[in-house]
Amino acid sequence: MARDRRPSLLRRAGTGDGDGDVDAPRIAAAMEQLRHRGKATLHDRLHRVRMALGLAVQAGLAAALAWIVAHELLHNPQPVFAPISAVGTLAASVGQRLRRTVELIIGVAIGVFLGDVLIYFLGTGGWQLGMVVTAAILVTIFFGASVAIVIQAAATAVLIVTLSPSTQDLEVPRFVDAFIGGGIALVVTAILLPLNPLRVINRAARPALDLLADQLDVAAGALRDRDRDRAQGALERLRENKAELATFTEAIEGAKETSTLSPARWHRRSELTHYADAVEPIDRAMRNSGTLIRRSVTMIEDGEPVPDPMPDAVGHLAEAVRLLCHEFAVGAEPEKARERSLRAVSEAGRAYEQGVGFSGSVVVAQVRTTASDLLVASGIDQQEANRLVRESFGEQRKPATEAGEAEPGPRTPPAAPSVG
Repeated sequence: MARDRRPSLLRRAGTGDGDGDVDAPRIAAAMEQLRHRGKATLHDRLHRVRMALGLAVQAGLAAALAWIVAHELLHNPQPVFAPISAVGTLAASVGQRLRRTVELIIGVAIGVFLGDVLIYFLGTGGWQLGMVVTAAILVTIFFGASVAIVIQAAATAVLIVTLSPSTQDLEVPRFVDAFIGGGIALVVTAILLPLNPLRVINRAARPALDLLADQLDVAAGALRDRDRDRAQGALERLRENKAELATFTEAIEGAKETSTLSPARWHRRSELTHYADAVEPIDRAMRNSGTLIRRSVTMIEDGEPVPDPMPDAVGHLAEAVRLLCHEFAVGAEPEKARERSLRAVSEAGRAYEQGVGFSGSVVVAQVRTTASDLLVASGIDQQEANRLVRESFGEQRKPATEAGEAEPGPRTPPAAPSVG
């Protein structure tokens, strides 16, 4: 006979006589994680939509204008390639649109020339199409063309071979359409609908800086609680920062292009220089923070002492990153971010004085180096940043961190962090 499993299920789920549900806390935690993940995913998607909104509007306007100009003004009955070229130019990596337009026109010219010549001698058909595409690719590669030109030349050659027999005078409209589409795309981005470069950069910078600040906060909490798994999770998440940093770097290039091409944005050039100078030290801060968190994991695993000021130092670094992001966004001098960076160094000095192990000394050194990176990102030159870090650290016997800084032998094995 089948066993009655109801008592067992009742014991696990809780009965009416006051017994607790032993699985409820674990299930509730799992459900909370799912809800948090869903909110995070929705937030990320909405952020991506906001980031792409300006580009989408620009592309729609450029495509419409390209079609109108080619059809109404130049009387091209089928101006297919004009809007395609406009969208292709705008779809290029931000900061490369002028080069993309030139590449489109060069690729079209090569494809038209090769397609027309080979059709004249070989006629049309399947094997002729293969010959034309092969020739277009080999010729463009021989002359050292970029990948975009190679692709555009091959695509143009295909269109010439396949459409020429049924469409009269395709070659000239194709070339003119490409020129019109690319030119109108530049006019839209530079004159008609130029994006605010600072706003674009602020939106792109926030995910990268928020990621860094959040994981430093997690690492600080993990150090306080000696939670190895939380620290490891922060490390793994921080290692996924390439997409956020690439978006930030690309936004800088796009802003430079906008401030160069758009007369309405010329007055932003000096402000953009500050952002451009901040990309490299922010990248270093992320890499040095990765070393900091990795050593925090080892420190917890090895049972090394964690002085109370050490988690505070890491937490101050996180707040310094948030302040830097905010002060960048509002165009303010990042005084608060600098002050919080130096406070992190001061707390690290107290932690070092109280006594740390080998991995702890590396964490202290990385706090110093990361703080130096943030100071440089805020607009302070490297030498001055190193001096401020040394002063804030205090007179404790401290590890060597900055370039050219020789320290007396520390009480713990010396660390070898990356130079900030």
